[in-house]
Amino acid sequence: MSRVSVEYKDHIAHVTLTRGDKMNALDGKMFEAIVAAGQEVAASDARAVLLSGEGKSFCAGLDLSNFASMGQRDPGEWLLPRTHDDANELQEIAMIWRRVPVPVIAALQGVVFGGGLQLALGADIRIAAPGTRMSVMEMKWGLVPDLSGMALLPNVMRSDVLRLMIYTAMEVGPEQAERWGLITEINDDPVARATELAASIVDRSPSAMRAAKRLIEFAEANDQADVLLRESVEQVELIGKPDQMETIAAQMQGRKPNFK
Repeated sequence: MSRVSVEYKDHIAHVTLTRGDKMNALDGKMFEAIVAAGQEVAASDARAVLLSGEGKSFCAGLDLSNFASMGQRDPGEWLLPRTHDDANELQEIAMIWRRVPVPVIAALQGVVFGGGLQLALGADIRIAAPGTRMSVMEMKWGLVPDLSGMALLPNVMRSDVLRLMIYTAMEVGPEQAERWGLITEINDDPVARATELAASIVDRSPSAMRAAKRLIEFAEANDQADVLLRESVEQVELIGKPDQMETIAAQMQGRKPNFK
């Protein structure tokens, strides 16, 4: 049974978790399918990505049936090896969307727990439906966030709020999640809103959009001097190039740009 579908339309990659009958819970095949989908999209000519989950929930986190198998293996054998650049395969379900070179927008609904929340954090932008419930759930099971949460959460939340959510495994609704930085905005139809945003991104210079994502990622992890230099390096590669010239022409002529 397929765990993830990938469809391309109007330069947007629609990536959908398709285990809706299980609230898109993460099992071994789901981990593999999410990473494979991200790798496929990264190699495509898509200019934006819409990440969503079918059914009532985006992702309920780890499939509880996995706990039994986890206890039968040495965790060091499958958690410590770096199989995907700086990450293991479990962490890569979130990090792959940071490695995808174009903006990724996640549409969230229902429950977004544990690994599901960490998966959503891999997106650049997160739109949540009213009633969405979110939690850093791992402490409930005597664990810590380990699907890249500690690489991503500190960039969106204050330290005290992050500690509160991790220590207590508390659930928060979308209003609190928005105030705390977990989501970008609340919308009655997150898929429609995410599609609208993706369409607006597609109409911008593809090379500038990729440069912007690279630059943001770099700026979040480096010091001021390096960031200032990186700004200039990225800009040198954009000024006067075909995508920028077409952007200017389209603006001047009052039309949509036509990027090659």
